[in-house]
Amino acid sequence: MRVLASENLETMSRLAAGFVVAALRRRPDMVLCASAGNTPTGTYARLAALHRRQPRLFTRIRILQIDEWGGLRRGDPVSCEADLHSKLLGPLQIGRDRFAGFRTDAARPRRECERIAQWLTKNGPIDVCILGLGRNGHIAMNEPGPNLVPHAHVTELAPSSRMHSMLRRLPRKPRRGMTLGLGDILCSRKILLLVSGRAKRGVLRRLLRPSITPRLPASVLWLHPDVTILADKDAAAGLNR
Repeated sequence: MRVLASENLETMSRLAAGFVVAALRRRPDMVLCASAGNTPTGTYARLAALHRRQPRLFTRIRILQIDEWGGLRRGDPVSCEADLHSKLLGPLQIGRDRFAGFRTDAARPRRECERIAQWLTKNGPIDVCILGLGRNGHIAMNEPGPNLVPHAHVTELAPSSRMHSMLRRLPRKPRRGMTLGLGDILCSRKILLLVSGRAKRGVLRRLLRPSITPRLPASVLWLHPDVTILADKDAAAGLNR
């Protein structure tokens, strides 16, 4: 597990984008597993800027959405897919033939998870998986609990996850989500964990203790041979003490 501390979010985003581009140059049809939310926004903006200069570089890349809120209407602006579409899929001109994502309004969420699992079996493994770190230690929507689930599944959202900034304006918050499992994530060739902000300082310190527990789902990353953690100064403060 490599930890690279950056002066700020902008520098962290530049390093993350460079990481993705290096993998893309090695494997032009790579599968990028993408997370929604604020932390990777700068990374996606830099990929979009490069696409404007070198569009051919991105003509074969495939994008897999890592998770989605359950029970929202299709196309809801607070959905993870809508967030990815505005920041990544649209700017990189990724069509439906090169994108796989959960349908937030799926009538049968478990069947929807099976569909994503089948796509990953056919098109995987993931080449680069971009993760964020939840305040409670979750990655994607794999929440702390007594057990860890290996493959795509429906998950009960923790109270802290239901207060996510993406859901702030919703009067009724989703209680469930759909997510890749921790086994799917661990099968990725490379994992990039982005950690930003003072609020993540405590959970990052917990993660860096080399022990694995389902109460801290991100701790399973210790089982992977190629994990890079990019943290800004606010999140990484005091790590060398």
